[in-house]
Amino acid sequence: MTTRRQQQVGEFLREEISEIVHRDLNDPRLGLVSITRVDMSPDLRYAQAHVSVLGSDEEFGKALTALRGASGFIRHQLRPRMRLRHIPEITFESDRSMEYADTITRVLKELHDDEPSATETDGSSEGEPNRE
Repeated sequence: MTTRRQQQVGEFLREEISEIVHRDLNDPRLGLVSITRVDMSPDLRYAQAHVSVLGSDEEFGKALTALRGASGFIRHQLRPRMRLRHIPEITFESDRSMEYADTITRVLKELHDDEPSATETDGSSEGEPNRE
């Protein structure tokens, strides 16, 4: 169970890490990267940032590698922004929920497009009432 403080620090970290990634990291491996959430340990010394990347599996892997390599730089950039005694150690984990949601949306759209319209199912044309 997460405490209110863990949630607050996690949300603050999510916003700050996102800003650092988009403004301060000039790594070509980082394409469309989103920090979806940050989970904090109870003592606030460890943070697990969940990352979503729009692109192929190869781009996802490269972006995750780049973020893991830049974790020390990101911690250094967080120091003046945070008022905590210890800046949390950050690990980056993949979050495929955006891809999953996109897949479900596409499947639902395909199902909707394949459904026959109401005029096709009852056999009547548009201007005529159905006489059954």
